Amino acid sequence: MTIHRRRRAFPILIAALLAAGCGAPSGGSPAASSAPTSLASSVLGASPAVFGDPRPVIIDTDMAADDWLAILYLLGRPEVDVVAVTVTGTGEAHCEPGVHNALALVALAGHPDVPVACGRETPLAGTNAFPDDWRDGVDSLFGIGIPDGSAAADSGSAVELLERTLRDAPDKVALLTLGPLTNVAEMLDKSPGLADKIEATFIMGGAVDVDGNVGDSGVGIDNRVAEWNIYVDPLAAKAVLDAGIRVTLVPLDATNHAPATIAFTARLKDDATTASAKFANDVLTQLSGAIASGFYYFWDPFAAAVLVDESLTSFETGGLSVEVKEGPESGGVIDAPDGQQTRFATSADLARFEQLFIDTLNGRAR
Repeated sequence: MTIHRRRRAFPILIAALLAAGCGAPSGGSPAASSAPTSLASSVLGASPAVFGDPRPVIIDTDMAADDWLAILYLLGRPEVDVVAVTVTGTGEAHCEPGVHNALALVALAGHPDVPVACGRETPLAGTNAFPDDWRDGVDSLFGIGIPDGSAAADSGSAVELLERTLRDAPDKVALLTLGPLTNVAEMLDKSPGLADKIEATFIMGGAVDVDGNVGDSGVGIDNRVAEWNIYVDPLAAKAVLDAGIRVTLVPLDATNHAPATIAFTARLKDDATTASAKFANDVLTQLSGAIASGFYYFWDPFAAAVLVDESLTSFETGGLSVEVKEGPESGGVIDAPDGQQTRFATSADLARFEQLFIDTLNGRAR
């Protein structure tokens, strides 16, 4: 029998535009716990100097709306060097528009030379997928016009770009994953030795002690436990969790505490002085209905912020895995005492995140 570690959760509805995940405040976990942790005293037991200055990061993204904001956030952080963007074709955006939009975003943020490539468009197993109308919306950037990027897509696939970037990096590289884990799982299967070049992996995904969001998405799927990024390719997610690399989940347990609000969007609108901040304002304006209804959260931007500053959240650790069998629990995060010990975030310092987001996109990060 599958045992889920979900202690309390509250059903919600989300609009069809919503992409990566949402939910309500979560309860604690009986597994293990730790106090809020800064980057300097993270689970890696290392100081920031170990990561170099700046810290090299690969973003693996499905190019949904909250991914756009997360990418711009990391590109605006002086302590981060985004060395590649890999698009997962199993996510919300299809490959061709996803790569096109990613190239436009990195150029908008002043980093036109960041290489971008896309991976396979089918999950490792099964047929789970994001709804077609969601995909159409993000493919078109919600109709928001920004200049095309000046660079061409990388000549290789996403897996090849991941391999080359890790292999050629002089230091270990951090991964931030913002969609289904298809690319990363395929790369680890093809080149397992490159796991040693991964300094840490931060995954926006999963629901540990709260309900998932798939069943409440209004698309007729009978599943109360899974979050979308894990649901679309559960076999890939399980493979990454089981790979023995250092993983930090930023699941709905944490992002439920980071809603986007009308008050925040008003602040951003009044303080949008750069191309990145103005684009973020345009995105949140397009999502104003969901925000006003309380159904939109800073899923991926908060995960990006945690990668930079772990003191924005608190953590618990437990043996976790993913349910890969088809059915109403497919993609659920499950208690696996004999599995890989996995750290997961459980809270959000929303006020500090909001200020960091506005300052970073306006070029005031320090």
